[in-house]
Amino acid sequence: MAEIILVTSGKGGVGKSTVSLLTGAALAKRGKKVLLIEMDAGLGGLDIMFGVEDKSVFDLADVLEGRCEPIKAILECPYQRGLSLLGAPRDPSCELKKKPLTILCKGLTHYYDIILIDAPAGLSCGFTVGADICSRGLVVVTPDPVAVRDGRAMSDLLDRENLVSQRLIINRVGAKFLKQKLFSDLDEVIDLVGVQLLGVIPEDPELAVRTAKGQPIAEESRSQRIFNAIAGRLMGEDVPLIVR
Repeated sequence: MAEIILVTSGKGGVGKSTVSLLTGAALAKRGKKVLLIEMDAGLGGLDIMFGVEDKSVFDLADVLEGRCEPIKAILECPYQRGLSLLGAPRDPSCELKKKPLTILCKGLTHYYDIILIDAPAGLSCGFTVGADICSRGLVVVTPDPVAVRDGRAMSDLLDRENLVSQRLIINRVGAKFLKQKLFSDLDEVIDLVGVQLLGVIPEDPELAVRTAKGQPIAEESRSQRIFNAIAGRLMGEDVPLIVR
């Protein structure tokens, strides 16, 4: 049965979906069968990042409302074997309900090694279900005060839901972070969120371009090496952090 991992953030726009995609791809490179479940109704974008926008007929809402079987809505990533997507409802007014969503997620654990739940930023049914059924949570922040404060708030909520196995990913760290002097260093960010660090992802314009085009990032790139390290650490390997 699959391990279910919640990917969450308090603030939108921190790159949570990109982190979900590239972490999932890196896990698939290690031979894991990975499913991403996107839950941001009306605001999904992982089908574009997968490069399957034109193949997407059904979505999560269709499955939950019985209009199709899950297999008809789940799409395979064309550039990474072992990685699949169940895309978010296209209808922004769609309200995901806890009971059927929980049943679906638990049912899918029989077919995958790892399920990553890409929950909407902040509180939502996706977050609540994820906190209930996940064994681990990944809190994604960027090094700015709002994202850090909101990341801490989400971590506290996970604690209240007894999801104590949490890891922090700091995204989009670049020269701007050093110039702004909003924090003394990354250690201060880690201390303020209060979650053990899993990975630091640099600001990478090429990464943004490739994911927007539904293309894989270059295997030899620094970003790919970092996501490979994140995947290894998630799998319990003794992989050092890459922070430079």
